[in-house]
Amino acid sequence: MDPIGTAAQKSELPVKTIRYYDEIGLIKPQAHSEKGYRLYSERDIQKLIFVRHVREFGFSIDTCRDLLDLYENPHRTSKEVKQIVAKKLVEIQAKIRAMKQLHDTLARLAHDCHGDQRPDCPIIEYFSSDQAVDPSHQKECS
Repeated sequence: MDPIGTAAQKSELPVKTIRYYDEIGLIKPQAHSEKGYRLYSERDIQKLIFVRHVREFGFSIDTCRDLLDLYENPHRTSKEVKQIVAKKLVEIQAKIRAMKQLHDTLARLAHDCHGDQRPDCPIIEYFSSDQAVDPSHQKECS
């Protein structure tokens, strides 16, 4: 059994994050020392590493909980895991499209701006317009 500092080093997670995971019931330590310090088994540390990886891919705490349940369930089906990942892929693809729209809009605005001593600026004009709220309007703003 390892104290939280060692568990943090092995899992490459901050102690504060491990405490948070304990507080929300995501990963509870297997034991506590006589003085009440958290003690983590190798299995706990493996779960911490699993959750770190899942979080690095942007999954929510609730989804981490679902994936951790599947990780710990020897009777899980890969179908369940794949469904969770497929849903995340759809979310990521939507974010990529939105970021591409933002990129394209900013690139066009930067291109259209003279960047000289004149006060007129298409960037300022765009940001002060109603069109700036939704980057999907970029085609209408040219």
